[in-house]
Amino acid sequence: MMRSLFSGVSGLKAHQTKMDVIGNNISNVNTIGFKSSSVNFSDVFYQTTQSASGPNFTTGTTGRNAMQIGLGANVASITQAISTQGASQRTDNPFDIMIEGDAFFIVNSGGTNYFTKAGSFNVDAYGTLCTSSGAAVMGWQVDKDDPTAIIRDAVSPLNIMSPDNLYSEPAATEAAYISGNIDSLDTQLTSATGKIVNVSFYDMTGHSYTADLKISRLETDDEGSYNVELTDIIDESGQSILVRLNDNGEYESTGLEFQLGGITYEPKVNAADGTITYESAPVKLNFNPATGEFLGVDGNETDADDSKDSIGFFINHNEPIANNKFTNIDIDFSKLTHYATNGASNLTAVKGGLDGKGAGKQFGNMTGVSVDTSGKIYGRYDNGDSVLLGQIAVA
Repeated sequence: MMRSLFSGVSGLKAHQTKMDVIGNNISNVNTIGFKSSSVNFSDVFYQTTQSASGPNFTTGTTGRNAMQIGLGANVASITQAISTQGASQRTDNPFDIMIEGDAFFIVNSGGTNYFTKAGSFNVDAYGTLCTSSGAAVMGWQVDKDDPTAIIRDAVSPLNIMSPDNLYSEPAATEAAYISGNIDSLDTQLTSATGKIVNVSFYDMTGHSYTADLKISRLETDDEGSYNVELTDIIDESGQSILVRLNDNGEYESTGLEFQLGGITYEPKVNAADGTITYESAPVKLNFNPATGEFLGVDGNETDADDSKDSIGFFINHNEPIANNKFTNIDIDFSKLTHYATNGASNLTAVKGGLDGKGAGKQFGNMTGVSVDTSGKIYGRYDNGDSVLLGQIAVA
């Protein structure tokens, strides 16, 4: 009787351990990265009351198994389902990250690296990606020679919101293109004002300007040939950078010159009203009058027959070229057409080349952070820029 009671008690104790494990699983249902456990049982040992015997051919008796009485159960092991992937959940927090597969995040606490499945991260006061317990999340850094590439060497803390990453550097505009259609019957083209196209661009410091290109045609011009002139350059405050008022209340040149299609233009300013004139010949924009096909731009006065799709626009600064905040801008006209559109021309200037590069950008402040499926972290800025900040490494 006592033996059966003790065996039953051992089973109850083992079952209690199972219930404890199940209770712990339930209590951690909301714990980030928690992996459930399960209990495996085994019997303890047996008491043999009669040994086994083999068959006896002399007496004709058969063999018998041993008589054994089990003496209870025991907990063999508690197994954690460490590789089981949990359910995903939307949190709208870019730093709540889940791993697909058997990998682990690498975190560093007190100079020692640890592995964890918990991907609920945040950023500390120094801009370092960290866990809720204060361990730094480890990863790979951006290549200093190539800001679009990651150097996958020894892992290090990801300081994604360092002072250097809180803003995006400006860049000067290096290319632009003009698209649309020029109708030969458009009366604006033969007027004194011509057809104005506003080409926006940035300098190296991120300041914005607008170059006013005037497209016109004289009665003496060849059919399909149009003049391209730059009338003024306006800064972001609405003031011309080519004209200023002196102490006598008269208009004068600021000393800036510019080149358009290889031709240098020196503004001549009327002291009374500030109007600008140029002595150099305009750039020529050419179309096939029979088909409307764009033929090219003649901008080099030393070789007027050398037609190209684009012309260079460059502002000569008063200071040495090394201190010039303006860069050469390649303006492409190849997307223009010369078709009949009821006497109305439609022209649009776009920053950046036809490949989308060289548009330039203003100074940008960080507005947000995102993490892609490979663990690469990108900073988003109010100038439209997206910058690679690092990559979370897994083990």
